Amino acid sequence: MTQHPLPHHHHAAQYGSIEVIAGCMFSGKTEELIRRLRRAQIAKQTVVIFKPTIDNRYSDNEVVSHSQLRIASVNVSTSSEIIDKAREADVVGIDEAQFFDEGIVGVCETLANSGKRVIVAGLDLDYRGKPFGPMPHLLAIAEYVTKNFAVCMESGLPASRTQRMTSSHDLVEVGHSDKYEARHRAFHSVQE
Repeated sequence: MTQHPLPHHHHAAQYGSIEVIAGCMFSGKTEELIRRLRRAQIAKQTVVIFKPTIDNRYSDNEVVSHSQLRIASVNVSTSSEIIDKAREADVVGIDEAQFFDEGIVGVCETLANSGKRVIVAGLDLDYRGKPFGPMPHLLAIAEYVTKNFAVCMESGLPASRTQRMTSSHDLVEVGHSDKYEARHRAFHSVQE
C-alpha cells in the first residue's frame, strides 16, 4: 500500500522524516522527486538536491527526468559529502540513491534526525531483479514509501522490473531507453 507524506505544518518542521520513491526505470521516480521538491520551494522552504557523479546522462548540474523535467542539483562522489552541503536546507532531495555507497543510509538518518525532510528516489531492483545497493535499507527505515510502476514494453501490464537490452553483466551501466526497458515480472529475463 502506498503511503503519502502528511502535510508539514508550521511547527512540524522541527521533526525530520525520510521519504523513499522506489521503482523500476521509466516509472516516474525522478518526476515525483522533482514535484515534491518544487512544492517545498513554493512553500518557501530551503531545498537542496544531490545526485551521484556517475549519473551524467542528461546534465552535470541538474537532476533531469526522462520527460525532461529539471531541477538544479549538486553532484557528489560519496554520501559523506551530503551532510555538510545540506546544512542550511530544510528539505534534502537525493536522486539515484542506488548508486551511492552504503553510507547513504546513515546520512539520511542523520539529516532526518536533525529535523530535515529527506526525499530519496532510486531503483529498488537491479537489472537482474535483485535488491539494489542501499535501497532495501532505505525502504526499511523510511517513514513514507511510494512504489512507482512503469508500463511493460512487452505486455502493457504494470512494470516493476528493469530489462537490460545489452549483453553487459556489469551491475552498474548508466543508460536510458537505449539500454533498458520496463517489464512486468512475467516478461523480465536475465541473460546469464
